[in-house]
Amino acid sequence: MSIFLDSVSKKVGTETHINNISLEFENGTTNVVLGHTLAGKTSLLRLIAGLDRPTSGRILMDGTDVIGVPVRKRSVAMVYQQFINYPSLTVYDNIASPLKMSGMKKDVIDQKVRKTAAMLHIDNLLDRLPAELSGGQQQRTAIARSLVKDAELLLLDEPLVNLDYKLREELRFELQEIFKQRQAIVIYTTTEPAEALMLGGNIVVLDEGRVLQTGPTPYVYHHPENTRVATVFSDPPINFLSGVVQGRFAKLGEDIGIPMVGHLESVPNGNYLFGVRPNHLFLTNGNEKNAEIRVKVELAEINGSETFIHVCHGDAHLVIQEDGIHTKQIGSEIAIYVDPCCFFVYDQAGQLVASPASNGVQK
Repeated sequence: MSIFLDSVSKKVGTETHINNISLEFENGTTNVVLGHTLAGKTSLLRLIAGLDRPTSGRILMDGTDVIGVPVRKRSVAMVYQQFINYPSLTVYDNIASPLKMSGMKKDVIDQKVRKTAAMLHIDNLLDRLPAELSGGQQQRTAIARSLVKDAELLLLDEPLVNLDYKLREELRFELQEIFKQRQAIVIYTTTEPAEALMLGGNIVVLDEGRVLQTGPTPYVYHHPENTRVATVFSDPPINFLSGVVQGRFAKLGEDIGIPMVGHLESVPNGNYLFGVRPNHLFLTNGNEKNAEIRVKVELAEINGSETFIHVCHGDAHLVIQEDGIHTKQIGSEIAIYVDPCCFFVYDQAGQLVASPASNGVQK
């Protein structure tokens, strides 16, 4: 199967949920749709599934326009954020329900249900009701019900968002292995850049109903072609400093001097926006090539095993992402450090001019 969205838009009243999107998905590929809340991710999946009709444009499956074709006549399965199961049916019957509706033989149904349940490690729960399961087990049941159909198109709308951290990590790994085994188009939405990177495959960066950039996930991460993509594909969001390039040096912010070395050498003189991800700012200087930035602490936010330190440098607000627990007094002045080779450079229109070395990642 192949899917092609040809200039698809969706309006609801005066609001535009999807704005003139053209995308292509090929059989056997994993595709991640990354965007903030209300970016249009769910709207996009509902259009592809046939649950909603576009206001304009075409949706082609294997070259045939399927707008108006009922969902039940499409080879599609969908998993939602909320684990939706039939409360009065056992786990076995929940998983088997789409197969029974298709009229499949009982022995074939039994084989498929048990195989899929084993794949998701719920084969010992088949006699239980959903109310007797944990949240993670309920979501595994919902995922199994979608996978058992062997649909050519599998849509997953932030399926792990309501699970705790440990369960999310576990299921992400398992889903990667399941996706590799299936010859289907997988489209998976998320708000989390780390999840997108872990799933790999191809990515669609979506913002306010518009596609900002598409391509292999590692490539887009290392080469965000505009400042908006760089912001969406960074958590915490990427830091930006205004800078002026003059010859072999640049002045950033109020008084930060950096040499234009490595990937920066080709940047012409002029005014730019320099971007650096929070995990590339450090509290200690571990490299003599690092530039020092004097900042004032605004907040130290402990997030599990990491600390996000919010600081200001003049009018610029920056975030440092450090492993471990770091307490900093609000209002205190500290030094932070950055390797010039970690900077992205964008022109005044917000378009990428230079990106850091990316270990040979190709488009």
